[in-house]
Amino acid sequence: MVEHTRTLDFKIAFAIGLGTMIAAGIFSLSGTAVAAIGSSAVVAFVIAALIAGVTAAAYSEFASIYSENGGGYLFCSRTFEDRDLLTYAIGMSLFLGYTGTTAFYLATMDEWFFEFVLPEWLHVLPHGTTGVIAAVLLGVLNARGTEESGGFQLLVTGAKVAVLFAFIGGALAFRGPSTAVTEFATSFTGGAVDILTISALAFITFFGFSAIAASAGEIIEPQKTVPRAIAASMVTVTILYAFVIVAMVNSPVPPEVIARQGETAMGEVAAGFLGSIGRSLIVAGAIFSMVSASNASILAASSIGSLMGRQGQAPRRFSRIHREYGTPFWSVATATAFIVLLITAFIGLFPAEGGLGASLGLNLGLTALTGFATLNLLMPLAVVNVALIVSRRRFPDIERGFSVPGVPVVPVVGVLANLGLIYNLPVDGVVTGLVLTAALVVGYVAWGGAPRREELFQEVVPGAEPSPETAATEAATERYRVLVPVARPDRALRYVRLAERLATAADEEPLVHVLTVTQVPDQTPWETVQDTAAARTERIEDELSSADLDVDYVVEGHTCRDVAFDIVQTAREDDVDLILMGYPERHQDVTETVEHEAPCGLFFADRTVSADDLSTINIGAGGGPHHEALLPLVDRLGREGSDLHLINVSSSERGTDEMAGTTLDALAGVEETSVTNVFADSVASGLVETAADNGGVLVVGASRDRWLKQALFGSTPDEVVRLATERDVPVLVYASETGVRGQLNERLFPVVRYLRKRFPRQASTSGGTPRSAD
Repeated sequence: MVEHTRTLDFKIAFAIGLGTMIAAGIFSLSGTAVAAIGSSAVVAFVIAALIAGVTAAAYSEFASIYSENGGGYLFCSRTFEDRDLLTYAIGMSLFLGYTGTTAFYLATMDEWFFEFVLPEWLHVLPHGTTGVIAAVLLGVLNARGTEESGGFQLLVTGAKVAVLFAFIGGALAFRGPSTAVTEFATSFTGGAVDILTISALAFITFFGFSAIAASAGEIIEPQKTVPRAIAASMVTVTILYAFVIVAMVNSPVPPEVIARQGETAMGEVAAGFLGSIGRSLIVAGAIFSMVSASNASILAASSIGSLMGRQGQAPRRFSRIHREYGTPFWSVATATAFIVLLITAFIGLFPAEGGLGASLGLNLGLTALTGFATLNLLMPLAVVNVALIVSRRRFPDIERGFSVPGVPVVPVVGVLANLGLIYNLPVDGVVTGLVLTAALVVGYVAWGGAPRREELFQEVVPGAEPSPETAATEAATERYRVLVPVARPDRALRYVRLAERLATAADEEPLVHVLTVTQVPDQTPWETVQDTAAARTERIEDELSSADLDVDYVVEGHTCRDVAFDIVQTAREDDVDLILMGYPERHQDVTETVEHEAPCGLFFADRTVSADDLSTINIGAGGGPHHEALLPLVDRLGREGSDLHLINVSSSERGTDEMAGTTLDALAGVEETSVTNVFADSVASGLVETAADNGGVLVVGASRDRWLKQALFGSTPDEVVRLATERDVPVLVYASETGVRGQLNERLFPVVRYLRKRFPRQASTSGGTPRSAD
C-alpha cells in the first residue's frame, strides 16, 4: 500500500512554524509599521501574536487528538461531521488562505528582486515574474517529497534567523544599547485604530503555527511534538519581531524614506547600519525567509487539498499518493497553480498602480493580496475556536494530549478578536476574497461533491489470509502483485493461470489478488446484494482451490456503486504491479476509466486467451507510449522461452505505417525474433491475419490517441479484437500507467511519429533474421 511515512521531527516542525512566521511579514511589514506608528509597531505585533496564540492553543489541543494532515479543516470535519457545506467552506477557505499567503510571500520576494537583485536591463520583465518562477520550483520540490522539503526548510530557516541576529546586532552596535532603548521609548505614535490596522496586517506573519498542525500527518509523535513546536515557534518569533522593530526605530534612514520604500525598507535600514554588506545580507535573508515560508505553506495547502479529496469535497485525485514520491501530487500541483494565478492577478494584471486595472478601475496590489490571504485565514480560525467549544461538549471523554484552559471563555475571545481583525483589513482584499469564496461555495453546491470512499464500496468477503508459508514468503521478499478483477466466476481460473504466466517475467515472487465486484444500483440498499456477492466469492474460491495452481493467491469480494473506482482504489491500496482484466464486452466506461486511472500497467484479455497461448507471442511493429512500455515485458517472456513474431504492417490507411527497427531494438535480449512484413487494407487486419497463421496470442498496445481517434475513426485495438474474434485469435491489449507524463507522451506521440518518418533511422536487424510474407 502506498502511504505517507512520518519523517518530520521536532526540529523540522519547529522550523516549519518559525520559517513560515519569519517571512515576508517581518521583512515587508516592519517598514510599513514603523513608518505608520513608530515604536507602537511592537504593540501591534504583540496584539497579533496574542490573538494568534489563542487559536494556536485550540490548534494544539486538536492536533493532540487528531494526528493527521489537514489542520483546521480536519478539526472542523471531525467536530461538525454532519455539516458538509460548512466543512467544505472551511477547507476551501484555508486552501485559499495558504495559497494566498504563499502568493504574498513570493510577490514580496519579487519586489525585493526588482529593487536589489535584478539588473536594470531586466526591469522590463512584468512584476511577479520571479515570484511565479519560484512558485513553480517550490511546487516541484514539494511534489518530490516532504522529507526533502522538510530538510530544506530547516536549512533555510537557520540561515534567516542568523541574518536577523546580524541585523539586530548591527542596530545595537550602531546606536549603543542605552541610546537604542531611549530612542525606542520616545517613538511611540499612532492611536488605537492605527495599531489595530497594523495588527490586522501583521496577523499573517504569525499564522505559521497552523502550518505545523496542517502537516501533523508527517510529524513523528504529533501528540507531543505539535503543541511543543507551536508554542516554541510562537514565543521565539514574537521576541525576534520585537527586537527587529527596536532596530527599525533606531534606523539612520529618515522616516520619509522608510515610508517611501515600504516593503523593501528593511534593506535600506540595513545599509545604514552595516553598509552595502549589511544590505546584501538582509536581501539574502529576506529572500531565504520568503522562500522557506512559501515552502511550508505549499506543504500545508497540499495537505488540506489531499484530505478534501479523501472526504469527497474536492476531486478524488487530490488524495492520490504518487507511487514514486509518496506525495499528493495533484493537490500540490493545484496549490501551485492557484499561487501562480494569485500572483498574476494581484501583481501582474491588477497592481496597485497602473496595469490592466487602471483602465478597469480595479487596483489590487500587495496590500490587497495581504488582506485576501488574511481574510481566508481568519474566517476558518474563528470557526476552529467555535469547534473547540463544540468538541468539548460532544466528545467529553475523548483523550486530549493538551487542553486549552478557560474554555469556553478563551475561544470566544479568539472569535471576537479574529472578527475585529477582519474589520480592519484592506477593503479591496476582503471584497475579492468574499467574492471568490462565494463563487467556490456556489460551484461546490452545483457539483454536489464526490462520493466518499466508504460510500462507493464495501468489503463483503475480505481477502483470505495467506497460508503460513505464503505469509512467511511475503515477509521475507518483495511480491509481484497482479490484481485480477473477475466479473464472471467461470473465467476466474483461466485469468489466474494467465496472471501466473505473465508474472513469471518478473524478478519477485508473484501473488495474484482476485477481486470480484458486485455493483449496487443507486438507491438500492447494500444489504440486498451482499448474499449475491458472498456466493460469487465462495464459488471462485472453490474453483481455484480445486485446481492445481502453483501461484499464491487471495480472493476478495466487494459490493460497490462505482466498479471502476473500486478496482483502481484496490490497486492503489495494495500497491499492485499489474492488473489483468477482461476486454470490455458491455461496460466499456468501466474499463476506460480503469485504463486511464490505474496506478500500474494493465492487460485487457479477450474471452479466449489462456496461459498456453503465451508460448507464441505476436506483436506489431507498432509505436506509441503503450506499445513501447509493453516491449520490456515481451522481451522477458521471450527470454523465458516464448516464440516471438514481429509483424510489420504496411497499409493503405494514411499515416499508419510503422518501422520495425525500434521494436527490434527493445527485443534485443531475445535469441531470435521472427519478422513478417505484410501489406494489408488496415493495420488491424494485417496483424490478425498474420497472427492466425503463426498461432499463439496477439499482443497490442492500447490506442495512443483514444481521446480523439476513438470518437472519430475507431480504435486499432478495438478493430483487432473484433477481427480476432472472427478468426479465433486470442488477444491481449496492454495499457501502461497513464500519469501526467504518460498523458503528455500520448498527446505528443503523433508529432514524434511524424518526425521518425520524416527522418528515418536505418532499420535494425538485431535479434533475428527477418522473413517476409505477402
